[in-house]
Amino acid sequence: MKVLMFGWEFPPHNSGGLGVACQGLAKALGQYADLIFVLPKKLDIKPNGKFKLISADIENISLKFINSTLIPYITSEKYYGLNRNKKLVYGQTLFEEVERYAELAGEIAKKENFDIIHAHDWLSFGAGISAKKASGKPFVAHIHATEIDRTGGNINKQIYEKEKEGLEYADRIISVSEFTKNILLNHYQIHPEKIEVVHNGIDLANYNLSVNTDLGLKKLKSLGFKIVLFVGRITIMKGPDYFVRAAQKVLKYNPKTLFVMVGSGDMEGQIIDQVADLGISDKFFFTGFLRGADLSKAFKAADLFVMPSISEPFGLTALESLIHKTPAIVSKQSGVSEVLNQVMKVDFWDTDEMADKILSVLKYKSLHKEMSKNGEKEASFCSWESAAQKCITIYNRLVINH
Repeated sequence: MKVLMFGWEFPPHNSGGLGVACQGLAKALGQYADLIFVLPKKLDIKPNGKFKLISADIENISLKFINSTLIPYITSEKYYGLNRNKKLVYGQTLFEEVERYAELAGEIAKKENFDIIHAHDWLSFGAGISAKKASGKPFVAHIHATEIDRTGGNINKQIYEKEKEGLEYADRIISVSEFTKNILLNHYQIHPEKIEVVHNGIDLANYNLSVNTDLGLKKLKSLGFKIVLFVGRITIMKGPDYFVRAAQKVLKYNPKTLFVMVGSGDMEGQIIDQVADLGISDKFFFTGFLRGADLSKAFKAADLFVMPSISEPFGLTALESLIHKTPAIVSKQSGVSEVLNQVMKVDFWDTDEMADKILSVLKYKSLHKEMSKNGEKEASFCSWESAAQKCITIYNRLVINH
């Protein structure tokens, strides 16, 4: 099987979980198929798997060697400001750059030899459509997050239409969870038989599991403080404001609790103001975006990880927490809750229950120990190899019937 795959970010040049997911799946697929992974720009990356990584900056077309800033989670307004102020791109808007990537994808499809096309999320769906038109090969659209998730329902119509176009044009859709599949059924009117659920996995080799705990946090713990961790983009879909509300309630009963928020996003200023207004700034740390050993240190230092997402298509951070032996509380409104039983689950809006569960895990050592041991074991079975095998089955069925 020869696969032409389109994405827009890849570690270490990633700004969120999608790049991690693409890396994990691509590495696993490389064991079963000949994979060409296309990115919108040339990056200094050596893929750690049996697959080829190429860029859409190809020669012999009218727009060549363009330094693209096609990145996830950016609004059109911010993209325009980035282009105007730093002059990094040719496309004047995010949507122009998406169209440019799609155009280059068609040229790549004419040159490469492949059996099937696989594109990740809306920024790459245009590339998948273009490659299908150029080659006639079947197209798989892999949806990791929808505009419904990202905006809390206050959608950008143009992005929604791009998503819907890709989903309708695709021969098959891969959803990262039943949770996301239901969104596709209810908000995009996609036929259920067109959608296959393939849960994300985790690759233990990508994490610094033997790293030492951060010395500063270790010292605070020696003074009797407990550490509760949030990891994710500080944006509406991740529920950071609900995390803060629960924290306020926890601190009334256990003032020796510290809350560490790892990540950045459009709500970061708002959340910092919220913490200040509640008078709990001395119990909060904002680290910004972390990766690699620094992220592993945060996970290992924490006594508990909380994922309070309003709408979480999957939630890789929960698996990351568990493989670091840190117990987790996850939102019921998440895909990862479908594959994990050794975690506590809570509705994102129920901050009273969230606070109660945080207090319980911090207080009862036996509960903490069991959640840590069983959670680590369960997460280790969520493999990218299993996800890759399901993708191969989908590919084979499409190619045979095409």
